[in-house]
Amino acid sequence: MRLPKIIQGGMGVAISDWKLAKAVSKTGELGVVSGTGIAHVMISRLAEGDEGGYIRKAMSLFPFQDSVKRILDKYFVPASGKNKTAYKRPPFWTLTPPKELTELTVVSNFVEVSLAKEGHNNEVGINLLEKIQLPTLASLYGAILAGVAYVIIGAGIPRQVPGILDKLARNEKACYKIEVYNALSTENYRIRFDPKEIFPEAKKLNELKRPYFLPIISSNILAKALLRNATGSIDGFVIEYPVAGGHNAPPRRTAKGVKNTEIIYGEKDKIDLNKIKELGKPFWLAGGYDSPEKLNRALELGAVGIQVGSLFALSKESGMEKTLKQKIIDESLTHKLEVKTDNVASPTGYPFKVLQLKETMSNPRVYAERERICDMGYLRQAFKKEDGTLGFRCPAEPIAQYVVKGGRPEETKDRRCLCNNLMATAGFPQIRSNGNIEKPIVTTGDGINNIVKFVTPEKKSYSAKDVIEYLKGKKFKLNDLGEFT
Repeated sequence: MRLPKIIQGGMGVAISDWKLAKAVSKTGELGVVSGTGIAHVMISRLAEGDEGGYIRKAMSLFPFQDSVKRILDKYFVPASGKNKTAYKRPPFWTLTPPKELTELTVVSNFVEVSLAKEGHNNEVGINLLEKIQLPTLASLYGAILAGVAYVIIGAGIPRQVPGILDKLARNEKACYKIEVYNALSTENYRIRFDPKEIFPEAKKLNELKRPYFLPIISSNILAKALLRNATGSIDGFVIEYPVAGGHNAPPRRTAKGVKNTEIIYGEKDKIDLNKIKELGKPFWLAGGYDSPEKLNRALELGAVGIQVGSLFALSKESGMEKTLKQKIIDESLTHKLEVKTDNVASPTGYPFKVLQLKETMSNPRVYAERERICDMGYLRQAFKKEDGTLGFRCPAEPIAQYVVKGGRPEETKDRRCLCNNLMATAGFPQIRSNGNIEKPIVTTGDGINNIVKFVTPEKKSYSAKDVIEYLKGKKFKLNDLGEFT
């Protein structure tokens, strides 16, 4: 397989959706869909009538149609022109999820990858988070069924994934060891997935193609450890620097005298690319590598290419809600956008990049006005109860609930409900019973201000293709029609 020079980063919940990934892959580079929360995204699209019929068309290609029928019967609402109503929510994930949730997750990942692959013969990838472990098996199987070429996983150490990919490609059952707070090192809590149990007709399938696996890492030490301890083949690495958007690796040393919400990276966090090269695997550089000069520099340093996210996040094809996207573009033209690395915003405990915007959850006033509620549960942490059973809690849930489950009140301070906030950013805000509508939160890398290379007061939009051509060194100017040439 030809390795791409440019990987479009997997962003947020449905920001790197199938439309963006398709647009990038059509240029010959690697388009990547985000699998994070994609089940909720798909049922939200169905609840709004599936404009254009794209979701149902892709669902018609799914090899096990009984599951498709059950999903459509429950979640599809023909467009009526009425005002939006609250979205239905599927059950929470546990170690023994209901079949309907597993089916929904497999199908939604299949749909997203299938739509991204439609209309061209180039590769498509999927991005997942190691921190969100419970849906991973079902997500990977759905993507593999659709023919995904690359699996890219960050926000943790995904040493289990390579062996799981081997098993799922053979339609074999697989299990995933879950991180459990307070569990003994000798205790194993695992979620299990058997394709032939969920989909009996899977036994008729031939072996599927196993995708390439690229973990996102931030140190050569971790790269070496993964190669040594992973359960199967690692095909390369995305090396991410801390200026990248989304979740960042925490600094290896905490700076003295620094506020809890500030993050300082130092000498210990520098990546030794010479040691990365010695491992003999292809790698891509991410975080600040977002210009033709940086692409050339990455190649000089021995990388295959670069991964870029933020420049694509505001392109016409991205899944960001249109009004919000235009507001960010407008603000970029009048003043410099500010991005902060927040140590507490994410319930995961990982540093999280947040774009500072007035009417979003970056604003303390907007945050304070929100009623705390947990109705999606992707970022809940499993913990061992005194009786040995598992519980689940999230520091962004109602404080009283969190404390009853053994959490400390101070852990809840300033935590954002990224599940609901990021759904809102993608244009699917939940409507509460009191009429309140969930507010968005925007995560981008420090390079977000580089979008001024593509927009002017006269031309306030640009395409994913424009970004690709810019990164490859093409100069842009506006013609008399206000178009990029």
